[in-house]
Amino acid sequence: MQRKNIPIEALTLKVHDFWSEHWILLTAGDYSARKFNTMAVGWGSLGVMWGKPFVQVVVRPVRHTHEFISGYETFTVCAFPDACRDAVQLLGSKSGRDGDKIAESGLTPMASAIVAAPGFAEAELIIECRKIYRSIIDPRGFLDQDIDRHYPLKDYHGVFFGEVLAVSGVESFISP
Repeated sequence: MQRKNIPIEALTLKVHDFWSEHWILLTAGDYSARKFNTMAVGWGSLGVMWGKPFVQVVVRPVRHTHEFISGYETFTVCAFPDACRDAVQLLGSKSGRDGDKIAESGLTPMASAIVAAPGFAEAELIIECRKIYRSIIDPRGFLDQDIDRHYPLKDYHGVFFGEVLAVSGVESFISP
């Protein structure tokens, strides 16, 4: 994949479509130590918080990736072309506890430019982040009680904010 470094000010995407229409992986851990895990994500946000560009992701505590995003300082968010849909779906449906799902997916982990967490060679966009905040969703804060239907097991997501340190992507993610 031919990606270019993208200054955060030049990153262009439709935020809602990014999470709902792209095939996205969240990866946490340490590439050089060969200790990392990934999962498909469809919920998150991008913006500015505390004067820093950020990506916010949520991970249920039962997910194997929760262990990695909790235990390591960095993570990546990678968007993939439609051709990688089956691989991303596999990575979202299997647990890394049960075997090498990344190898099974056929995707190629690679060192990131700045952070310890890996990106993927096939990704159209790689956002590298350093964790700056974490919490757990507290259902007492739900103002819309319909939200609770997403938690029949009461397994509330961990919330992680990462400061964006580097972005690389294909031309379509660069503002003209």
